[in-house]
Amino acid sequence: MDFPGQTPNVAIDLNDAGFYSSDFQTSTDSGQMATSPTGQISANAYRRANVGSAGKVLENNGFGWLLEVNEDEGDQIPLLEELDIDLTDIYYKIRCVLLPLPYFRMKLNIVRESPDFWGPLAVVLSFALLSLYGQLGVVSWIITMWFCGGFMVYFIARALGGDVGYSQVLGIVGYCLIPLVVTSLLTPIVSSFRFLSNFLGIFGTVWSVYSAGTLLCVDELQSKKPLIVYPVFLLYVYFYSLYSGV
Repeated sequence: MDFPGQTPNVAIDLNDAGFYSSDFQTSTDSGQMATSPTGQISANAYRRANVGSAGKVLENNGFGWLLEVNEDEGDQIPLLEELDIDLTDIYYKIRCVLLPLPYFRMKLNIVRESPDFWGPLAVVLSFALLSLYGQLGVVSWIITMWFCGGFMVYFIARALGGDVGYSQVLGIVGYCLIPLVVTSLLTPIVSSFRFLSNFLGIFGTVWSVYSAGTLLCVDELQSKKPLIVYPVFLLYVYFYSLYSGV
């Protein structure tokens, strides 16, 4: 019933008029009613809306990329792969150094042609730790001799016409310390036998020199092999003297 002076209720359908309709959801949180849109905004838009005054200054000056977050979790690279560490490759190179004779049919050229850093570094650190005898400074000195001695061998090889790189020489010199690491582990066991202990040290040094000379002497250096082996021999004798204290 309509009363005099009262405006009748009129229902207007906005959907028929072509207006945009947004869906809203009403949720109850702690007894209070809240209205929020069901539509989702992108993470970047949400970030830009919440960067604050400092973030807006960066955005306006073209430094908005500093606030970007990598949302792609599927492209994460394993740590060993990211550091370029191939344990299988390192293991094979260790076998090449320990078994440099042609009888074992190892691909010795892989140590020279595919140099890496972490494998030789691990070998040099192992030798340095065995040479400690309570003196921590020996570690840094052995690493320094690895870099400097490797550079001297590289310089001589290049001067003689060898097609080798510094990283290749550094890797070969580092890997070829493995025989000295092996003999250094055995020396304390026979330390009571002076002659046997010295023999192990000499044997490990010759083993290292032979492996390094075989790996370093590429085709153009075969005729000049003694000129390469001699500085390598001096380098490994010095390494052994650091271990034995001679």
